Amino acid sequence: MTRTPLRPLARILDARAKGENPDAIEKENIRQRHEVMRDNSRQRAEGRLLVLSGFFVMAFLIIGLRMGHIASIDPSEPRAAASGSEILAQRSDIVDRNGRVLATNLSTHSLYAQPQIMIDKERSAKELIKIFPDLKEERLIKDFSGKRKFLWVKKKISPEQMQAVHDIGDPGLLFGPREMRLYPNGKLAAHIMGGASFGREGVHSAEVVGVAGVEKIFDDYLRDPVNQGAPLELSIDLTVQAAMRHVLYGGMKLMNAKGATGIILDAHTGEIMAMSSLPDFDPNNRPRPAVEGAPSDSPLFNRAVQGLYELGSTFKIFAIGQAIEERLVNPSTMVETKGPMTWGKHRIRDFKNYGPELSVTDVIVKSSNIGTARVAMMLGTERQKKFMKQLGFFEPTEVELVEGPSARPLLPKNWSDISTMTISYGHGLSASPLHLAAAYATVLNGGTRITPTILRQEGPQRGERVISEQTSAMLRDMIRQVVVRGTASFGEVEGYRVGGKTGTADKPKENGGGYHKDRVIATFASVFPTDDPKYVVILTLDEPSTFVLGEERRTAGWTAVPVAAELIRRTAPLLGVRPDVAQLPKSTVTLASH
Repeated sequence: MTRTPLRPLARILDARAKGENPDAIEKENIRQRHEVMRDNSRQRAEGRLLVLSGFFVMAFLIIGLRMGHIASIDPSEPRAAASGSEILAQRSDIVDRNGRVLATNLSTHSLYAQPQIMIDKERSAKELIKIFPDLKEERLIKDFSGKRKFLWVKKKISPEQMQAVHDIGDPGLLFGPREMRLYPNGKLAAHIMGGASFGREGVHSAEVVGVAGVEKIFDDYLRDPVNQGAPLELSIDLTVQAAMRHVLYGGMKLMNAKGATGIILDAHTGEIMAMSSLPDFDPNNRPRPAVEGAPSDSPLFNRAVQGLYELGSTFKIFAIGQAIEERLVNPSTMVETKGPMTWGKHRIRDFKNYGPELSVTDVIVKSSNIGTARVAMMLGTERQKKFMKQLGFFEPTEVELVEGPSARPLLPKNWSDISTMTISYGHGLSASPLHLAAAYATVLNGGTRITPTILRQEGPQRGERVISEQTSAMLRDMIRQVVVRGTASFGEVEGYRVGGKTGTADKPKENGGGYHKDRVIATFASVFPTDDPKYVVILTLDEPSTFVLGEERRTAGWTAVPVAAELIRRTAPLLGVRPDVAQLPKSTVTLASH
């Protein structure tokens, strides 16, 4: 901005020439400058007043709109402000492969008390114990009479209980909305589900978090709002799972076993179609972990995944299969079985005397420890270790259960020659039934590696090749003969060509001092149909014992095999496997005329 001088030289000189007072010019310029400054200040002040008026109008407009909105909605009690992130209670459903619900959410209420506004505390306590018998009247009265301003009474209550508490009529007993996890099938698939509990809790909501099983390992997915409530789809079939638990429970009681586990695994996709472990629990009311006794005796213990057992003669097909693959033997090769077999101070015996020699096929059919040990020594320790590692016996299974990583197979510290021999027939290496299921699927499905999964798959796995298709076919023929004329004769299921291998292993003593003579783990590992393998079935009984023909029997052929046969008989049609139907002779077909 150009400023006018107060005493401009031209005007001063002109005023002096005319005899006028030059000071009047300066006074006039000062007056004009002040007028301009006054006008500018007035404009700025008016502009500020205009902006401030606009702010006031907007504020009053917003307040008015908010008051109108509040007046139009239903009244509710104000919630206390709290620091931290919002509690997300919503959790996605879990469904089986056909979309049937395994776990979902249920809207319910919690019950809490504010003692400072309660009217009759003693009466309220007496009425509450009538509704909730597990509460203690003395404890309630003590809590209501203390200095606490807030206390939980029940984290979850039913609508009927809510109405009964409401009828007490005490204003200090209040309800908060709550979402809980519901397992509509109860104990069915309990170890797969695992269970859920509450994490962070508030009066008006609670955080539902997984504590075990798929609920735990997929906790982030189930709680992620990005998934927009999309359910978690598992591989299991609820109908097959129900049939398995029913058969397994009956078999456990019939064979006087302390525990049992069963697995049905798709031999090509690795999908777990059904998996059960007994004793089990209801995830709607998950028990607390046991503080005494053996952990494996707890109903929370998942024998199929966490249980590490010596699985006995079920391992024999691995040694035989590897030897055939290495072209050291073929199914008709004769192997010396004269016993006992001595190796240093160790002696290896067979259950019966099978004569001086057996064919490789009959080593499997008759389950000869000596014959298998001799085949294993042809292979040697290093080749055996490499093959067992390919089958997955060196690492935990990769199944999507939080308990999976804890089940690392127990390997010998010093893998000596005697270890090579005993491991070939299932002693000296402890693994889970799920390890065994994956290994059987690998060697019997054509020879490609299978990784078990609890999630539904769209097609077969493309794992590494472990053995050739020819070797796999030979092994299927051998285990078919085990059922036809060997130790698993009770495993025959009409129409389904079952093949399998029995395994009976003495249980090690708890203090590590040898083995029990009257306690065994009995296992039957099977596949059906043997000419086109679709499913692997593993059934294990813990300490079975049954009296047959006046004699106590513990071996798998008498205990695990008949239970597994009944399981296949019940579940094969549910799995969509059509039985072979014998063709009727033409002479039996007659034409009927009207």
